[in-house]
Amino acid sequence: MPKDPITQYYHDTFPKQFQDPPGLQKEMDPKPDCGEESYRGAGKLTGRKALVTGGDSGIGRAAAIAYAREGADVAINYLPEEQPDAEEVKELVEAEGRKAILIPGDLKSERFNYKLVEEAVEQLGGLDILALVAGKQQAVEDIADLTTEQLKSTFETNVYPLYWLTKAALPHLPRGSSIITTTSVEGFNPSPMLLDYAATKSTIIGFTKGLAKQIADKGIRVNSVAPGPIWTPLQISGGQLQDNIPEFGSSTPETPIGRAGQPVELASVYVFLASEESSYVTAQVYSITGGVPTA
Repeated sequence: MPKDPITQYYHDTFPKQFQDPPGLQKEMDPKPDCGEESYRGAGKLTGRKALVTGGDSGIGRAAAIAYAREGADVAINYLPEEQPDAEEVKELVEAEGRKAILIPGDLKSERFNYKLVEEAVEQLGGLDILALVAGKQQAVEDIADLTTEQLKSTFETNVYPLYWLTKAALPHLPRGSSIITTTSVEGFNPSPMLLDYAATKSTIIGFTKGLAKQIADKGIRVNSVAPGPIWTPLQISGGQLQDNIPEFGSSTPETPIGRAGQPVELASVYVFLASEESSYVTAQVYSITGGVPTA
């Protein structure tokens, strides 16, 4: 029997909770479902080599787990403060008999981005999937309170690394490789409290479509995933106002499915866009929003 999408995953209210950013998934209540128990692979990425930014938790963690269970070796990047979550992912990847490479570091550093790619290539023995998931989101109700420091930090985290990592990776990516960026429903339907974050997500859409056209003749495809309200550490470490946490993702008709999404619900799309099943797909944005419109 098919499962009811309204009740398939956690659909109750969330307890109010706050962690200093970037936050740890292992300390959330409830913990996000990244497919640790539920995702089943089918050999769609056997022998592939993936670099996933933000791979310690949330959507990046779900992608990393799925890639490993589809047969890929995985290097994941994360901030040093997120080491406990990253160690859990390493165990999950290695449990599938795949190689797991942990490379902590701050993507706001241009030099680190180049180092990240070189280390991933060296330790994985190549690279053919670049999944760019890491992001910064901090809610600010009034533009008067949006500091230049936060504005710069959000763009330096969400936008600049896409350029640096792509420049570093392209010489190593063979034909048939895939680059997957992560935009958001915010790139189409911005929230008033996320002016800087939403602007970066609109920028990512433009970057993705333009890059896809530029490198199509290299046999490399570029696509993006646009999540809606997904339960991740991003939300409880300042990405949402605390008063919004209990009903996060559950307001209707804004979210017709009536609940927040779980990271595992995006995993199969990251796999699809990395696999040969999407051989005729490039310059596209795949929305996974629980029904929140992106057009």
